[in-house]
Amino acid sequence: MKKIIIICLGALFITASAFSQRMAIVDVNSLLEGMTEYKTAQSDIDNISAEWRQDISKDYDKIKSLYNKYQAEQVLLSDDARKQREDEIMDFEKAVREKQKQRFGPEGDLFRKRQEIVRPIQDKVFAAIDTYATERGYDLIFDKSSSTGLLFANEEFDKTEDIRRKL
Repeated sequence: MKKIIIICLGALFITASAFSQRMAIVDVNSLLEGMTEYKTAQSDIDNISAEWRQDISKDYDKIKSLYNKYQAEQVLLSDDARKQREDEIMDFEKAVREKQKQRFGPEGDLFRKRQEIVRPIQDKVFAAIDTYATERGYDLIFDKSSSTGLLFANEEFDKTEDIRRKL
């Protein structure tokens, strides 16, 4: 009997504490996309990425040119010269693939550049959210732009515009 009473009181306490929490929803993507410095950072990253893609594309064009030249001269080359040319082309292609991986891989230069440029802006937004939550006494603030775990959001909880004014 004591166990049932304790369980009921525990459930009542958990339910009461859950209803006393203040929650809000913020669209972080909307905040970031509304910031001039974020747009500038994204533009810078896009320009760097385009420049690197163009450089790699030129290297692939050079590989194609080398291969076409090799195809045309192949019948005139000795076995050793043929093998040497094939190795040169394959080594160059391997170097270009490595360069592409270094630039655009999961931990590549583009990822690090994005972290370097965008992270301070994101930190500024998260600091504004933290300040807002502390000042207003919110217990939980969910990111509306991230779809994980948020199935329904009442518009009265959306505090995106309040945070935008803070920024």
